[in-house]
Amino acid sequence: MKNFQTKLDVIGNNIANVNTYGFKKGRVTFKDTMNQTISGASAAQENRGGKNPMQVGLGSTLSTIDTIHTQSSLQSTGRPLDLAINGDGYFVVKQGDAQFYSRAGNFYLDDSGTLVNGDGLKVQSYENGVLQDIKVNVNAQLPATITETINMFGNLSSDAVGSEPFVQQINVVDDTGEQVTLDMKLTPQNPSNKWDLQFVNQNGENPLTSDSYTIDFSQDPMDAPPFVNLPISDTNEDGTADTLLNVEMDYEQLTNLGGDLSASADPDGNTAGSLESFNIGSMGEINGVYSNGEITTIGYLALAKFSNPSGLTKAGGNSFQQSVNSGPANVNIAGEGRGSIVSGSLEMSNVDLSEEFTEMITAQRGFQANTKIITTSDEILQELVNLKR
Repeated sequence: MKNFQTKLDVIGNNIANVNTYGFKKGRVTFKDTMNQTISGASAAQENRGGKNPMQVGLGSTLSTIDTIHTQSSLQSTGRPLDLAINGDGYFVVKQGDAQFYSRAGNFYLDDSGTLVNGDGLKVQSYENGVLQDIKVNVNAQLPATITETINMFGNLSSDAVGSEPFVQQINVVDDTGEQVTLDMKLTPQNPSNKWDLQFVNQNGENPLTSDSYTIDFSQDPMDAPPFVNLPISDTNEDGTADTLLNVEMDYEQLTNLGGDLSASADPDGNTAGSLESFNIGSMGEINGVYSNGEITTIGYLALAKFSNPSGLTKAGGNSFQQSVNSGPANVNIAGEGRGSIVSGSLEMSNVDLSEEFTEMITAQRGFQANTKIITTSDEILQELVNLKR
């Protein structure tokens, strides 16, 4: 009866947490206890067969109270800080030096911009083997960086002889942090394994033109200018640019094949910007989106994995703690043998009400049947007392 009462306690706890995000249900199993041996087994002999043992069982006892760590369904919430794990793994949260693990991903920002769970435990990020708090500074400013490299990629067609110059607009950032728009002009020579490269600044009253540079694919390796000067500001009296920006050119991804002309350029550098929003990707990356269009990664959410998740100890508050039988926490980012992060969703409880009510009826009937043993024993004792009369 005590065993069935324990099972009913576990079932009641499961039902109470049917709507608890990230909750993992419990399960009770029984085993028979020791047996009283009336007579042992005997082996077969020449004139007589063997005999089985005779034993009287002395009841049942608890075998295990398991925590079932199966994946549950995900519920969409549309809230960016609601996160669910699709697959294996646990979020890592800390309170001081105490480390906890949870599947509940309803997170919040506190007054200092630290990412926390509902109980104020700090959510951890993982980088270079180190766990650290995640802080999102909503007032963050991204400083301007000067353009230092222009990466060229695509194809300068070898069939482009006699065609018009190919012009693409690019945006570079000068040493004052201002954005300057330039025309990159590529003109094929004859044969078209040589191309002229020139930059034109149309921002002022008079166009500013850079020197002309030659990209020669006939050489092995390709002969191309490693550095170019970009015209930035007004002309001098002699018609040259007053300010030049010296940048490095990268041609590793540039080809000279037949077919379409698809060359393009990608300068680095950016203007100053302020944080406008942030989002969390499927790999757990926390991306800050700035007003200048730049996206920077603030950190990566840490996910822990265990050899034996059922060995974790429930610590309350939708969290678990490591035990001697769970194995040590193997911490890394999502995707490294772990599940992916689903932003804007929460993992539901894995409690199945129909299953729990069925188990409840079974436990109730088992409890009821065991009470009949007490009633029967009482009647037998009553008969024994009556023998004296």
